[in-house]
Amino acid sequence: MRQIITEKQARELNPLVLAFVGDGVQTLYVRTRLAVQSHAKAGVLHMHASAVVNAAAQARSAEELLPQFSEEEESIYRRARNNHSAHRAKNADEGDYHKASGLEAVIGYLYLTGKDARLEYILNACYK
Repeated sequence: MRQIITEKQARELNPLVLAFVGDGVQTLYVRTRLAVQSHAKAGVLHMHASAVVNAAAQARSAEELLPQFSEEEESIYRRARNNHSAHRAKNADEGDYHKASGLEAVIGYLYLTGKDARLEYILNACYK
């Protein structure tokens, strides 16, 4: 069951925790869309999902969406993008990895705070 938290509580979370949640939300969104739109087998669906939910694609989406972010979304994006973790990007340019983390944090923030209309807009923009 989904738990909604306040904006203050969400802002107090580590931005990489928001990104962790956002990655899961985006992955579920993409997999659900693919599952209902396609009759392909799971392996093929996974390849299609991986083309959307990867650092390079997320970085491109972040760059396109950044001018449309609210002040709060931009602040969360920058905090996550600029946060340095011990984890290294496996299959991505480090800059793309940081931008992707920023986008995932925004998605996580919107999900956790129950801003579903805005979340759907962002997810749809990333999916195209």
